[in-house]
Amino acid sequence: MSKFNIIDHNIQIAGFNSEIDDLTELMNLINVLVDENQSEGCAIQLLKAEGIAGKKHVLQAVSQALIAFKRKDNVAQDLGLEICVRASAQRQISRALNILGIEEGKIDICAVTVDCDEKVMQQLNAIIGTKNNKVLDPNIDVLKKLYKISNEEIKSAGTIERVLIERTALLSLEL
Repeated sequence: MSKFNIIDHNIQIAGFNSEIDDLTELMNLINVLVDENQSEGCAIQLLKAEGIAGKKHVLQAVSQALIAFKRKDNVAQDLGLEICVRASAQRQISRALNILGIEEGKIDICAVTVDCDEKVMQQLNAIIGTKNNKVLDPNIDVLKKLYKISNEEIKSAGTIERVLIERTALLSLEL
């Protein structure tokens, strides 16, 4: 798990190997965690790890989502969903969920918490599976296909993580 402080918000990011049998039940358990930590303004977002190009990519998305809420130009009404939109660099929530939304079955997950107690990540470990931060390492072939990224774009930016960070930042200008 990595801890960060962005714009006076406490951010935690961790990767997990998971097997989701019942998505509705999982989301209910996540909502209970959020409700238990509401005094801190806790937000939890689970993202499909295959669509993540590293922790810096996630941090950029979180930063942009927090700024969007501060400026009141957010796309989603929920901070977690706004993080998903920003990380996917999509203007439409449905497209963002198609790219980064979790689903039932065997899946690697990127868990992001904003302003939650540190114990929340431990609780997530018990709920969603085995912690494995290696799932946050970019899979270049998967990311190229998922986001339609050319070799030239990667070469120009330097890394695929930089490409997605740039796309996340550009999204703010488009919205």
